[in-house]
Amino acid sequence: MTREPATPPRPPSLDTALTRLVGVRHPIVQTGMGWVAGPRLVSATADAGALGILASATMTVEQLRSAVREVTSRTDAPFGVNLRADAGDARDRVRVIIDEGVRVASFALAPSKELIAELKDAGVIVIPSIGARRHAEKVAAWGADAVVVQGGEGGGHTGEVATSVLLPQVVDAVDIPVIAAGGFYDGRGLVAALAYGAAGIAMGTRFLLTSDSTVPDPVKARYLAASVKDITVTTRVDGLPHRMLRTDLVASLEKSGRLASLTRAIRHAAAFRKLSGLSWPRMARDGLAMRHGKDLTWSQILLAANTPMMLKSAMVDGHPDAGVMASGQVAGLIDDLPTCAELVERIMTEAAETVTRISPSGD
Repeated sequence: MTREPATPPRPPSLDTALTRLVGVRHPIVQTGMGWVAGPRLVSATADAGALGILASATMTVEQLRSAVREVTSRTDAPFGVNLRADAGDARDRVRVIIDEGVRVASFALAPSKELIAELKDAGVIVIPSIGARRHAEKVAAWGADAVVVQGGEGGGHTGEVATSVLLPQVVDAVDIPVIAAGGFYDGRGLVAALAYGAAGIAMGTRFLLTSDSTVPDPVKARYLAASVKDITVTTRVDGLPHRMLRTDLVASLEKSGRLASLTRAIRHAAAFRKLSGLSWPRMARDGLAMRHGKDLTWSQILLAANTPMMLKSAMVDGHPDAGVMASGQVAGLIDDLPTCAELVERIMTEAAETVTRISPSGD
């Protein structure tokens, strides 16, 4: 008599305000990384029981609609879409989210009160990312359902305050679920975040370094080879603090003069305009939106065109020496490429083991 192979047991789950809010099994979020968080990674994360977030900033509106439909064709699990609140077509992207029945809208910058209201009226859960207590208080007052708070350890555009200092400030300041980001990659970190009062963790670099990620293998190899000291913060890519792997290109950018930086930015702006289909007037309007409420010069706004194109060189084209590689500091602690399912199961198992180790009697 032939026996059917045993179904592997599901990893232990944790019931938190985040899992109840968005309807996932595990309090883990995969962040919306441009050029990285596409349909394959998002659907694999969702199937693993975590919340996958589709990155839309590097897509046209129609590409976003197509990507959302691809995710829904791959999985029935909840997922989200990340938006730039200051984009000129943000409302068009919100309409895609509503029309396609996406569960969660996340924002890289604080959305307006009106955008939050429009999404919530349609039943969409709104989760902005913030980097300061006052920003969390503002979006909570406007009706945000939860916030992602990223400390300085996180990759990409980041602040100076460590997660262990910023997280408890935000938890104490707002009455909505807080999701901790910046420095997380394992079950011990999840337990630590929950101990601070968070409802879960969000990870970018750890999900980038999975076999479900479409980032080319030579680029993943550079991440795996990096030590903690190989990850730096520079303002020379787009004028804002940006955490990434230290490479010869980054070193040359930091040595280049203002004229060379602007020449490169103009070239990249033209390339991004062609890729995105945006007109020069539209890019100018987006630049004005970026300036609002920030102390940015026009030179910095022009330099911002470097970000999507230089990330694309590495994350899509597979040329780590010709592009930049946004990275959290945890890249220096990661040495493997599990599937999303293996990663989530490992984190949840480690979390349960950590709780048992802390309180072996179960009290």
